[in-house]
Amino acid sequence: MFRTFDAILVVVMTAAATVTYTIKHKAENKLDEVRKLDAEIMLEEHTIDLLRADWALLTQPARLNRLVKIYEGDLKLVPTESTQLVQPMELPMPTAELPALEDDKDIKGDADKIARAKGAAGTDKIATGSVAR
Repeated sequence: MFRTFDAILVVVMTAAATVTYTIKHKAENKLDEVRKLDAEIMLEEHTIDLLRADWALLTQPARLNRLVKIYEGDLKLVPTESTQLVQPMELPMPTAELPALEDDKDIKGDADKIARAKGAAGTDKIATGSVAR
C-alpha cells in the first residue's frame, strides 16, 4: 500500500508541476503581449508629438506670410473686408418659426392648430400619437 500511495503522490506532483508550468508559460506570453503593446503605444505617442511639432512649424505666421508673398500672383489672396462678414440673421435661409400654441393637452387639437396656422387646408386630420393601445 505504501508503494501505491507513493505512485499516486508522484502522479499528483507531476500534474501540479504541469499545471504550474502551463500557467507560468501563459503568464509570460501575456507579459510579452503587454510589452509589445506598450512599445506600440510609446511609438504612437512619439509620432503624435512629432506631428504636433511639425504642425506648429508649418503654421508659423512668419512662414505663412512668406508663402503668401511668394505665391501672391497664383493665389490672388486679398484681406477680408469688413463688408464681407454677415450676421446669422442675414443668411439666405433662416430657420422656420412655428406659431405659438396655447397649452392644450389634446394632441389632435394641437395638430389641428398647427395645420390651421400653416394654412394647410384639406390635409389629413391624423395626429401623431393618436393611436389607442
